[in-house]
Amino acid sequence: MLHNIQPEDHGPLGPEMAKAVSTCVHCGFCLAACPTYQQLGQEVDSPRGRIVLMKEVLEGSMQLDDALPHVDACLGCLACEPACPSGVPYRDLISPFRANSEKQRKRSLMNRFQRLLTQLTLPYPSRFRMAAKTGRLAKVFASVLPGSMRVMLDLLPDQLPPRQSWKERYPAQGKQRARVALLTGCAQSVLDPDINTATIEVLTRCGVEVIVPPKQGCCGALSWHVGNLHQAQHFARQNLSAFPSGLDAIVTNAAGCGSGMDEYPLILKGTKDEAKAVAFSQQVCDVSLFLNRLGDLPEVPDSGTKKRVAYHDACHLANAQGVREEPRALLRMIPGVTVMEIADAHLCCGSAGTYNIDQPAIADDLGKSKIESVLATQPDLIATGNIGCMTQLGNHLSKAGEKVPVKHTMQVLRDAFAG
Repeated sequence: MLHNIQPEDHGPLGPEMAKAVSTCVHCGFCLAACPTYQQLGQEVDSPRGRIVLMKEVLEGSMQLDDALPHVDACLGCLACEPACPSGVPYRDLISPFRANSEKQRKRSLMNRFQRLLTQLTLPYPSRFRMAAKTGRLAKVFASVLPGSMRVMLDLLPDQLPPRQSWKERYPAQGKQRARVALLTGCAQSVLDPDINTATIEVLTRCGVEVIVPPKQGCCGALSWHVGNLHQAQHFARQNLSAFPSGLDAIVTNAAGCGSGMDEYPLILKGTKDEAKAVAFSQQVCDVSLFLNRLGDLPEVPDSGTKKRVAYHDACHLANAQGVREEPRALLRMIPGVTVMEIADAHLCCGSAGTYNIDQPAIADDLGKSKIESVLATQPDLIATGNIGCMTQLGNHLSKAGEKVPVKHTMQVLRDAFAG
């Protein structure tokens, strides 16, 4: 797409945004893949439409406020990327655009408070746990609170699982085949810490030494995807310092975290840490991909039971990292498991970081649609690779009166290994 963007006018992220715009040929293949276009039915709420809007803002021919309602409605699910024959790196446009726009935009007092609350709690496990406990008590007052606050309270689980902590090192069982470091995540450590425990158990059983860096922090994706570049850079630098050298991989078990760490070179573009971020990101690997690459995994015992497992593709695993077949292959290792494919698997469930707080109506519609597609497979169990998706699916299953368990792929594999 031809443009008149002056990259140097938009800081270190300007060239990346301009390149993404120029790659688009306006073909429209992205429209069918875009969940918000399916929901809203407007060109300006499609990837192609948003690229034009962002281009015009960057050129100076459109006011930012005119584009923001449609840019804000973008999930950032990146379903448009694998659908695009021209290879438009949409991620190199949407998040940098949000970051560069944040200082110029006008937000209401309630919206500023909501953003401040989420960004001061969600990325910090201790704060988030305390906030979640306080929020559960405040649910009785939900009817008199502003809409955005009610949404936040509704998303809180009725009960948090017991707190878990992890040692700094877990030796491999038997002969050591690899050494990795694990990102334990922020919200995940509070909402379902057993995912990390299961991941460690599966890796060590497969001959992998696991390091859990004690000074690690949030991956920064929650901040980056809503335009908080300063906070995203802080978390990125914290993790660059926290993770040791001499690793075979930096393993993630949350799709959003893995894709966020993959983008450290963009987050730290033009800083003294950019080269270090490039080297770091090259080591980041989802646990399902790592195990498939490792190969020669232990045999899973036959429990004698048959299960229909519906596998849900987390957007930032399938679209952002290109990891689709690997989790399915791990599940198929389990005797008696039939992996059920979900219709319209490319459509986001509506979680998308804090999207279900920022855009609750669209998120709710997407969640309902996803659960209908999932339940159509008549599953005994739902597996996925992202805590946000697990929370969204669980909430909508509860609303539908269904009790199908939702587990992380590593939890399913750990339980199968245990017999």
